[in-house]
Amino acid sequence: MTAQIIDGKAFAATVREKVAAHVARLKEEHAITPGLAVVLVGEDPASQVYVRSKGKMTVEVGMTSFEHKLPAETSEADLLALIEALNADKSVHGILVQLPLPDHLDEDLVINSIAPEKDVDGFHISNVGLLGTGQKAMVPCTPLGCLMMLRDHHGSVSGLDAVVIGRSNIVGKPMAQLLLGNSCTVTITHSRTKNLADVVKRADIVVAAVGRPEMVPGDWIKPGATVIDVGINRIDAPEKGTKEDGSVKMRLVGDCHFDSCAEVAGAITPVPGGVGPMTIACLLANTVTACCRANGLAEPEGLTA
Repeated sequence: MTAQIIDGKAFAATVREKVAAHVARLKEEHAITPGLAVVLVGEDPASQVYVRSKGKMTVEVGMTSFEHKLPAETSEADLLALIEALNADKSVHGILVQLPLPDHLDEDLVINSIAPEKDVDGFHISNVGLLGTGQKAMVPCTPLGCLMMLRDHHGSVSGLDAVVIGRSNIVGKPMAQLLLGNSCTVTITHSRTKNLADVVKRADIVVAAVGRPEMVPGDWIKPGATVIDVGINRIDAPEKGTKEDGSVKMRLVGDCHFDSCAEVAGAITPVPGGVGPMTIACLLANTVTACCRANGLAEPEGLTA
């Protein structure tokens, strides 16, 4: 069996088109422009690239982008004061503080200082609690993107057996909650799960989000299962040669061994080009949703959990 490739890049483009269409309607019918504020503290190279990409796509879908780049030595008090100002700014509907933060800043304190209704990352403790109890919440972007792709592929996931590998607050736990909310039978596994291969092998849906390169081989996968690979890992690629400084070139791989899993699965997301592009697309979707909720308007169809 050769698995169907779930093209996250193409799907993310479709999501952005839906966001842009809804933004255009908000402008035309209600004179409202959704606004996303991104706060970057420090000069982490990966974070800088990510923030630039977020800002570019925010503008491309017709929303307003507010970027706040602060030096690494910014005090906690100054950062909290900025967030308080953004909470009060009615032109800002979504607030995202780029992680990781410098060591002297308390990430939990900072995240929970964001107004829950503007927490488009879905990390605020109030949103975590709302999601966990099946109430309306801002949903973390990566799990939301995974759910969108699963719904698109299956139509309905109701009654399917799902295994989530990984128990992080950012992906594993909210992913399990979303699948439960869609009537899957869900098992959360992790590094200490006994007989992990046997647990995974019974799943109709496997979501791998453990952060270990190519941890899941094809013989763990149930024939015909859908595999959503959230992992993004850099590993040495000797076959690609060396860089000018003599170091070995790198390549990106997921948490699943793609070739062997693709031989067994019914559908699979690649790395790169699978889940990754959906994260920013869902951030934009969450911002539009937050804007609609703030103004008492109907939420965009197909862009929420």
